[in-house]
Amino acid sequence: MIMRTWADQRVLIIGAARQGLALARYLASQGAVVTLNDQRTLEQLTAAAESLKDLPVQWALGGHPFDLLDQTDLVCLSGGVSPDMPLAVEAVRRGIPLSNDSQLFLEAVPCPVIGITGSAGKTTTTTLVGRMAQVHVQAPNRAWVGGNIGTPLIDQLDEIKPADLVILELSSFQLELMTQAPQVAAVLNLTPNHLDRHGTLEAYAAAKARILDYQTPNSVSVLNRDDAGSWSLAGRIRGRLVTFGLSRPDFGANGTFAENGQLFWQVEGGVQPFLSQSDVLLRGEHNVAIVLAAAAIAFAAGFSVEAVAAGVKGFAGVPHRLQHVRELRGVNFYNDSIATAPERTCAAIRSFDEPIVLLLGGRDKNLPWDDLMALVHDRVDHVVVFGEASTKILAGLGPVMPERRPYTIQHCLDLETAVSAAAEAAEPGSVVLLSPGGTSYDQFNDFEERGEAFQLWVNRLQ
Repeated sequence: MIMRTWADQRVLIIGAARQGLALARYLASQGAVVTLNDQRTLEQLTAAAESLKDLPVQWALGGHPFDLLDQTDLVCLSGGVSPDMPLAVEAVRRGIPLSNDSQLFLEAVPCPVIGITGSAGKTTTTTLVGRMAQVHVQAPNRAWVGGNIGTPLIDQLDEIKPADLVILELSSFQLELMTQAPQVAAVLNLTPNHLDRHGTLEAYAAAKARILDYQTPNSVSVLNRDDAGSWSLAGRIRGRLVTFGLSRPDFGANGTFAENGQLFWQVEGGVQPFLSQSDVLLRGEHNVAIVLAAAAIAFAAGFSVEAVAAGVKGFAGVPHRLQHVRELRGVNFYNDSIATAPERTCAAIRSFDEPIVLLLGGRDKNLPWDDLMALVHDRVDHVVVFGEASTKILAGLGPVMPERRPYTIQHCLDLETAVSAAAEAAEPGSVVLLSPGGTSYDQFNDFEERGEAFQLWVNRLQ
């Protein structure tokens, strides 16, 4: 691999969020001439500016003027910045290449990389593979977990050694610019998501598929047999295929599956159990599928059965993903703030047999809600609607009708009020579930902040 040198290269980074800041630190430390551009003001970015104060980073704030491109060799976009923004479009018109932190990381990282993408379950799967890798990779070598989860890793490149292993969560926003692929690449599922950014399901799927498109014949691709979107990419793989799904794969195919309370790994015609399903602490069939996905990825990367089982045992989940908050007077409260698409809310609802009080709302991503509305009428006893998407959700639910679920529908202006309303509607033995179906951006900075606020308000209930 030929390492790119950055000395005196003029790089414009658009977006001073987590990925942009990490990339600025890395490039400035490599001798690049870095300009960090954001539409926010210095007052709004005080903490970000403070974090880079010891590095020669220039700031261009308050807008995106085209003259920033006059002395620029490369433009890098943070994850939340669309390639369709006028400054990025103008860069392409001028022949200035676009990139991002994940692309530059994959170009430079000296060790093997596992990349994981999908519409739902990426973070839990990545976390599980990371736990398995901690057992598989022997000290003094190290397993690194990052990307769209935790830290971007780009500014830790100097610490990563050839015998290490990297596990990256990759979003469609990161992938849409990338022309570099990890050695092991997984597409967990493909369902409508981020259509407010990508415009069409086809464009969204094409962004996800790039994780496979730039692999080599020596690469391994991991796909979901039970998901039509993921499975539709089978014709695009360039190397070896490993699959996962709840039912047994075809004879001769390599993959994981569940049967009779056991999880199995089928490889080269043989079948080996690797875990009892009772060791999976996560609720819901979709979480069994996530464990099967993580195991398939780990086996594809050469992990042992022992490492895979050790990674799953004791794992109680990632915050804001069907996270149990508390029990109060026989009612259990769950935080599933990560559910920013109706499809994810459907999976959450199916994880419970108890009566459900569901909190729905946030900001819509131009996604279809019909399947969720049908499931609500089938499984949810009470609905509390809040936030910007309320009008669309209420219209989709229709009026309350005698002897038909949901038995009550309440409309609250914000989440705090909705928590109180849900607690009042809940009866002993039921579940209050925050699984909004919309993003948090109408009221919060991100889904984590929304989930933390939910937990705070739930814990204040008396």
